[in-house]
Parts: sequence; C-alpha cells; structure tokens
Amino acid sequence: MKTSPSIEIIGTESLGVRGMCCLVSAGSRKILIDPGVALGYMRHGLLPHPCQIERGGKIRQRILAAVETATDIVFSHFHGDHIPLLRANPYQLSFAQLPRRFRTLPVRAHSPAGLSPRMQRRAAELSDLCRPNMKPAPGYSDALLSFSDPVPHGSAGSTFGTVMMTRIDMKDKVFVHASDIQLLDSEPVEKILAWQPDIVFTSGPPLYLQSLTGKQRQQAWENAFRLADGVETLIVDHHLLRDEQGLDWMNNLSRAVGKKIFCAADFMRKARCLLEARRCELYATRPISGSTEKMD
Repeated sequence: MKTSPSIEIIGTESLGVRGMCCLVSAGSRKILIDPGVALGYMRHGLLPHPCQIERGGKIRQRILAAVETATDIVFSHFHGDHIPLLRANPYQLSFAQLPRRFRTLPVRAHSPAGLSPRMQRRAAELSDLCRPNMKPAPGYSDALLSFSDPVPHGSAGSTFGTVMMTRIDMKDKVFVHASDIQLLDSEPVEKILAWQPDIVFTSGPPLYLQSLTGKQRQQAWENAFRLADGVETLIVDHHLLRDEQGLDWMNNLSRAVGKKIFCAADFMRKARCLLEARRCELYATRPISGSTEKMD
C-alpha cells in the first residue's frame, strides 16, 4: 500500500543530539538516512549532562523504531554521529542495539575510497554487518533516489574527507539531504541547485570553532543565501546549532533573504532543544552528584 510523502527528521542538534538522521516516505518506500546519534563526548571539559543522555536515549529508540519500518538505508559518510558503530561509546548507536531486520535491508553508502584508514575500517565493519546488501551510492540512481559524487566535508581539501548527498523524488516535492557540507564550499551548493529541489536539509557552518576563519564564515553566508534564495524550504542545522550564535545566524539569514529559514525543530513543529549548546548552563542550573570522570 502506498503512503503519503513525508519527511521526519529524527535526530539533530536542534532536537537535542548530534546527527542528521531522517526518515523519508515516498510511495511504498521509506528511506532512512544516516541512522546514527552522538552527544559530543566532551565540550568545555564536560561530559554530556544527564538531560542530554536522557534525550539521546529517546532519539536512539526512535531511530531503532524507524529501522523496523524502513525499506532502504543510506549512509552519507562514516562519522560516528551518522552511523551505528561496532565500537560505540555510551552515547552512540552500537551494532549490538540494532534489530536483526537491519541486516536484511538494502543499503547505499558513501564510497570509502580516499578516506582515512579509520573511516575505511568503519565502512568495512558496516559492509560486513550488512553483507551482501551494502552497495556504493555515489553516482547511483533509481526511480526515487539519486546520489552525488563525493563532495567536501566542509571546505575543499578538509582533513575530514568527503560526504555524499542524497536526492529523493517524492513526486510532489524533491527533497535533498546535504549531510555535513557545512555550506563552506560552493561546489555542493551548485550540485544541490542543479537537482532543483523544493526542500533541502543541510548542515550549517560550525561557528563554535575558533579555527573557522572570517573568509570561511563569509563563504558559508554567501552559499546559504544562494541556496535559500533558490529553494522553497531550507532547513539548516547540525554543526550550526552546537552554539547558540547559530540561532542569530539563522535569523539574520531569514531577514536577508526575505523568507523563514528553518532548523529541524521548527520544520518538525517541535520546541528547540539545543542541549549541547547549553551544556555549561545545564551543569550550572541542574548540578549532578557523583563523579563526572571520563568513561573509556
């Protein structure tokens, strides 16, 4: 039976966790993109607050529930907030938690070629888990799905390697999941616009990093403006909302382009929940007893 097209963003920074997980329904298919979650192991010298841990547990359960209904899995790249892991930390999604059904689903994944040895190892572990169902995605397309060739994870030449973007033809709308491009390079933006999407879900620039240069910030602003001006709905989240200045950036972009720019919580009509951005505040206003020593 066919279902109505829908986009459910399950986990990202404005929803209280790290990641860009979403479930897209189109026709008889349900495509689960980037089923992973993390909390930011250490920020400001602090482990995740219990409020974050509680939220992370809930998001993890929603991802597992989505696996039970999904017909397809997509991995944009192999970072620990985007995939399940064989050796997960306590705040991530581990192989051991996955339902058996996960191993039977068709998987399209970013190519590990050219990535770091660590990322290649993670890709191999996922491939072993999903064998023989995991196949390379870059350049592949079918009636609903299309995938980009590798694009920079952030700026061109980044040490973080590359990611893969996903286009889904929902018949009445075209949705693009532009994972971790951070709007720091023009090439991915040009590719997105060439796909002529209606709705784009992308990572914004990591304003919280002191290493982000003024030139990079300007590049991200220009790319965001161009993208917002060229699509019906732009959802910007992930790296951008690890710091509350990301909200000001979004508001300024909305005013500049003359339309609302959404974070995932806005798009899902949920309260914004920037827990990582407010970690210090959480520890100050909701102190916890006992040790906060780093876990292995």
